[in-house]
Amino acid sequence: MGPLAGVKIVEMAGIGPAPLCAMLLADLGATVLRVDRQQPSGLGLPAAARFQVMHRSRHAIAVDLKQPEGVELVLRLVGEADALIEGFRPGVMERLGLGPEPCLKRNKRLVYGRMTGWGQEGPLAQAAGHDLNYIALTGVLNAIGRAGEKPTPPLNLVGDFGGGALYLALGVACGIIEAGRSGKGQVVDAAMVDGAASLSTMFWGLHAAGHMSLERGKNVLDSGAFFYEVYECKDGKYVSLASIEDKFLEEFLRRMEIDPAEMPAKLDRKRWPEAKAKLAARFKTRTREEWCRLLEGSDACFAPVLSMEEAPEHPHNLARGTFVEVDGIVQPGPAPRFSRTAPAKPTPPELPGERGNASLAQWGFKEDEITALTHSSTLG
Repeated sequence: MGPLAGVKIVEMAGIGPAPLCAMLLADLGATVLRVDRQQPSGLGLPAAARFQVMHRSRHAIAVDLKQPEGVELVLRLVGEADALIEGFRPGVMERLGLGPEPCLKRNKRLVYGRMTGWGQEGPLAQAAGHDLNYIALTGVLNAIGRAGEKPTPPLNLVGDFGGGALYLALGVACGIIEAGRSGKGQVVDAAMVDGAASLSTMFWGLHAAGHMSLERGKNVLDSGAFFYEVYECKDGKYVSLASIEDKFLEEFLRRMEIDPAEMPAKLDRKRWPEAKAKLAARFKTRTREEWCRLLEGSDACFAPVLSMEEAPEHPHNLARGTFVEVDGIVQPGPAPRFSRTAPAKPTPPELPGERGNASLAQWGFKEDEITALTHSSTLG
């Protein structure tokens, strides 16, 4: 099930964006096999497999890549695959004997997806780093935060997952489409610095046109504007307002019973603080639920700020099935939606070898070969 049914992908186990990329592809129907270390270390994940939700919807094996038999096992998988995904520092896969050259020699149509923070080359290519470092280098982090405050880390959504996993998934999917036409594979160099920079494209245009200040909290979309802000309610909970367009702002003010003449011109930035103070005081007069009854579902561009506990229970999310429960764990469901090739519900994450390595049979291994690999300790 899913639009990627029939696509086969080898995932070299890692952390952060590469596993999320593999999850996205598996959610959409690809057959993904995760190749893990026999003694994983430093992954920083919960011990129980069921909580490692980015590992859902695919099987896993534990392979000793220090043994030639382990390297050959992966090369055999590569020979059957449409793509390989890896997220190591540049040169690691080459030292294992599994770099692009031997893999493409084994399968000329292979799309070799590489996920790094800094990219495969450049002065920082070999340096350690994490999401925050990558978005810092692109100008993105400097733009996120409130006026007078230091830059705010936006979880690891912008670098790892937005600029990393999504761009790697796009690159792999595009590579597979192109290989279908040319019969030739290629390497996809997905770097979080490149992806995060790409995500910020619109803001570079706004800045060049003189519509975006480099000062945090002074712009329309960074908490500067009174009509694009988060406000606290009487009960200490929060709501979001995003009435950017004139007609939406008019609808918001009408529902709030605020005379537009009492408010500054929308783009009078000098009076934004005054307008924000006025709205902040008004929102403090009612609870979040009371404001939802007045504004939610209207063209005021309003929504309550929900917690992770609240979001799955919101009627809109329930109606769309935005969240699913897998092995007792509530988590986001597959996205996007497809009218004809709808993805199946995700399956629980598995520990490497949990299925007795039977998953290798899907990749053409015979039972006696699997048994021999297990006895030789190549398979954990």
